[in-house]
Amino acid sequence: MALTPSQMVPLGVPAPDFDLAVPGGRRVRLADFEGRPLLVMFICNHCPYVKHLAAPLGTFAAEYAKKGLAIVGINSNDTEAYPDDAPAKMKEYARESGWSFPYLVDATQAVAKAYRAACTPDFFLYDASHRLRYRGQFDDSRPGGSTPITGKDLRAAADAVLAGRTPGADQKASMGCNIKWRPGQEPDYAR
Repeated sequence: MALTPSQMVPLGVPAPDFDLAVPGGRRVRLADFEGRPLLVMFICNHCPYVKHLAAPLGTFAAEYAKKGLAIVGINSNDTEAYPDDAPAKMKEYARESGWSFPYLVDATQAVAKAYRAACTPDFFLYDASHRLRYRGQFDDSRPGGSTPITGKDLRAAADAVLAGRTPGADQKASMGCNIKWRPGQEPDYAR
């Protein structure tokens, strides 16, 4: 499994727009979260790094949704080459993982490119004005490692944003599998 770091997009940039669908269901837009802090996560079904965090992400999402944080997951992988990430399998994987947030399909990969997403998982936390305040890891745990999964880094950032404070600037890149770009679609920043 190739280890790819997130791009560490500059803090303060606005959230790129999106208009994506839950597989076989409703559309979800950035505008749906106007005036609310928002966590955008690039995730998928098959990545060992996402699998490692799947249940803890469900717990985190349920806890922080009650505190007022809006959350979406976006799957941007090439599902022809990686059929385990196909939309037909996303609903079941979300249910098994305890995910209550919208898990959206980015079939064109345009949203991943707009966010400069590079890996799964890749986390982008925006304040209520949808300005980027955190782009980093969930915590220091990794598949096969002995560090417990706590979500301490993302939790600290979310707590700060929900309290109207700016998270600390010392943010560690998320690490995971690279986004599986369709042939000829890999953006310059991912090469």
